[in-house]
Amino acid sequence: MAKMIDFDKIRAEFPILDQQVHGHPLVYLDSAATAQKPQCVIDAEAEFYRTINAGVHRGAHELAARATMAFEDGRAKVARLVGANAAEGEEELVVTAGATAGLNLLATAFGNASLGRGGQAAKRFALQPGDEIVVSRAEHHSVLLPFQELAYRTGATFKWLDLTEDGRVRTDNLDEVITERTKVVAVTHVGNTTGAITDIAPIIARAHAVGALFILDACQSVPHLKVDFHALDVDFAAFSAHKMYGPTGVGFLYGKRELLEALPPANFGGSMVELAYMDQEAQYMAPPARFEAGTQPVAQVVAAGVAAEWMMNIGLDAIEEHERGIAAELLKLGDIDGIRILGPRENVNRIGTVAFDVAGVHPHDVGQYIDAQGIAIRVGHHCAQPIHRHFGLYASNRASSGVYNTVEDAQALVEAAKGIRKFFGA
Repeated sequence: MAKMIDFDKIRAEFPILDQQVHGHPLVYLDSAATAQKPQCVIDAEAEFYRTINAGVHRGAHELAARATMAFEDGRAKVARLVGANAAEGEEELVVTAGATAGLNLLATAFGNASLGRGGQAAKRFALQPGDEIVVSRAEHHSVLLPFQELAYRTGATFKWLDLTEDGRVRTDNLDEVITERTKVVAVTHVGNTTGAITDIAPIIARAHAVGALFILDACQSVPHLKVDFHALDVDFAAFSAHKMYGPTGVGFLYGKRELLEALPPANFGGSMVELAYMDQEAQYMAPPARFEAGTQPVAQVVAAGVAAEWMMNIGLDAIEEHERGIAAELLKLGDIDGIRILGPRENVNRIGTVAFDVAGVHPHDVGQYIDAQGIAIRVGHHCAQPIHRHFGLYASNRASSGVYNTVEDAQALVEAAKGIRKFFGA
């Protein structure tokens, strides 16, 4: 059982929540877009700039050494959060500008391998006509588009796992979709629209059975669930710091060490090259440096490490249990006449992300009505148009919880939602 945590005290650590919007206390239910930051994370970033700001891995002076140590300590803390602990010198976590950047890095690197770059070791990532790339209809555009473009560039066939009626990724026909020709499978861990937790174990098993690489979009799982990439046996995974209470502008790409060592680089410049010449091919550094060209978001990585440590101190089990209570209240939106929930109605194998449609009222009008009462939710297609088409819609409204939310926050949204259709005369 999860340990008892004072979540009211935790909420008080978020200074942004201590304000009013349109004359109402702020209720922030848009954590799936970006989570708010506790004071310790805000302080960590500012403290770095005040005390040890310097370039990392490139200076012999004291500030550079201290900055490098802080940067690598931040990486190590995040690695512990997601079960990516590795032996010293064998890191499995690459710093990126975000999950989108990490997924594009992979797609670009696979494309480079398809052109013959990276030598013999990189051939395992190469794609050609007749090979297959598989995603799901539930994917965020940051998964869908990079691998769709990779298919275009290499001539590979682009396929997808379809959805159940309530928006879960189907696993009953894996043998039909993931075949001996499949080389890459990329699937979301938690749907950013439905909040549904994907049953990824059989998908991973099937992918590995046919020799395919499995890539996990962990953006919506790392902030809300206890995640262990080693235990899951994923080959690669991408997630963003700003959704796990850390800063914007930084994310992480996990890769099994042996795969990172074989993967050719995707971005080029300073800090990722061992030897550069005018008249012969460059020799690139070992990972993760090979994939970290240019100046890194050092202060943000330091602060992301603080966020990871802060989450671990609370306990991921406690966070999941707390947010399950929020989800139960948000799901009551579906009890309101004229409101349909997009995704599972049962509070089982899902997180506190609930998208809904209000009959006869445009999502943007819903969002403005809700905002006028001090409640922040997301409106639009949430960068996931195919799953909206699955539900016969182009856009929806989405409420998504974080560790700082209360049952009362969810109840405030439900009460506000009861007046939407009457207000608009729907």
